Amino acid sequence: MNRKQIAIEKKHSGCNCAQAVVCAFADVVGQDEEFCCKVAAPFGAGMGTMEGTCGALVGAGMVLGLAEKRGMNRIMTKFLQRNGSTQCKMLKGVGTGRVLRPCDDCVADAVEFLEGELNG
Repeated sequence: MNRKQIAIEKKHSGCNCAQAVVCAFADVVGQDEEFCCKVAAPFGAGMGTMEGTCGALVGAGMVLGLAEKRGMNRIMTKFLQRNGSTQCKMLKGVGTGRVLRPCDDCVADAVEFLEGELNG
């Protein structure tokens, strides 16, 4: 399985979006999945419970930090261009009734853009 598939599988097995992304990169950051799940737990449903940044993006930022890499601005810009927002509430269509991107796709996008930064 590739990292996108791993992250989506984690999402479907009970992890929130941030946890799914961080756990998919546990080997890269030199941590076990238990640590990754704990550190990312508060960021499910976006920062501030859907009011802030998408949890998948927060997870990508956590991985960058643990890997001592930069590039969050590029990840955020690519995510915004592809999805129309970086805010969980907007992505899920809360208040608008128009879902911009399902969680699985947000997780996959965050993983894709994170891999680009880690490998670039």
